[in-house]
Amino acid sequence: MADSPSSRASAIAEHAEAMRSFMAHAVLFQDAVARSAGLNGTDLQALGLLLSDGPATPGELAQRTGLTAGGAITTMLDRLERGGFVTRSRDAADRRRVLVSAVPEAVFAEVGPVYGAVASRWNEYLDTLSEEQIRFATEFLARAAAFNRDETERLRRAPRERS
Repeated sequence: MADSPSSRASAIAEHAEAMRSFMAHAVLFQDAVARSAGLNGTDLQALGLLLSDGPATPGELAQRTGLTAGGAITTMLDRLERGGFVTRSRDAADRRRVLVSAVPEAVFAEVGPVYGAVASRWNEYLDTLSEEQIRFATEFLARAAAFNRDETERLRRAPRERS
């Protein structure tokens, strides 16, 4: 049986509201996690990128995080290095390049317990779902992340419009 147009429109509107709420609370949660570790949101996201994507030059990390103003990336890296969250080393292949690496043990010591508590709650919920539902949810989140990444890149490339 096909959905009625009004039922589908209502479901899409409910989905849009749930997505807005999810995105707002995800950002606020990440900010709270960062603050619990004595960091700011950009610091935490930079650490996440280094953990997931591996070492990067300061320039590459600036591009990934969107930090483009003057010495902002250097200031952030100095702060993260002082906190023991990252190390800087010379690239073995090109000694002129500096590579920044996350120190997983330090990052996980600070934020692991918070993420562990959330993961525990998620795992309890996932236990109530079928494998098919979990696979759908995984695909949904992967696509949402890809859309967000693509739109972030588009917004960073677009000239800022003034009204």
